[in-house]
Amino acid sequence: MQNQLIIMVKEPRVGRVKTRLGKDIGMIPAVWWYRHQTKSLIKRLEDPRWTLSLAITPDSAALNSQLWPGHISRLAQGRGDLGQKMTNLLRHGPPGPVCIIGSDIPSITKKHIKQSFKALSESDWVFGPTLDGGFWLLGAKRVSGVPLVLFKGVRWSTQNALKDSLSCISNCRISLIDELRDVDTESDLSSK
Repeated sequence: MQNQLIIMVKEPRVGRVKTRLGKDIGMIPAVWWYRHQTKSLIKRLEDPRWTLSLAITPDSAALNSQLWPGHISRLAQGRGDLGQKMTNLLRHGPPGPVCIIGSDIPSITKKHIKQSFKALSESDWVFGPTLDGGFWLLGAKRVSGVPLVLFKGVRWSTQNALKDSLSCISNCRISLIDELRDVDTESDLSSK
């Protein structure tokens, strides 16, 4: 079973990506930052130790966008909140270890991804926490089925997102790896 790495990305359009950052630095510069950050992340994380896929929203962009590299498989994120989208990706991928990451964490390296797959050799789930109470990585061993409703009641985009997510899978072996900073505001850009 091949390790699977999925990067969740948004089609970089004004008003659709990094809107909180856009309020600080302007919407066009925020889209520019996101577009270049995402391209750099994809290039940096390609590796033969895992299969890389992009989960794209809106779903039509998964098929039609010319922005993303053509040699990387594309998936539609589907409908729902972040938890429903991640659950869908976990349930419908090929069997074996999978890690899902966001695209707005500039400091992710191959070392972090390797560390997460190593953690899955001993745990059922792995999370990479962010400094703001969320997480930049979710990984699952997937040796058995993924529950249909996995992240019920998670308060997304709050300082409770990781804590709520962990409570949803409390009867499992869970590992936490390095804490990283995601970029939501101008101060996050200068703190990276």
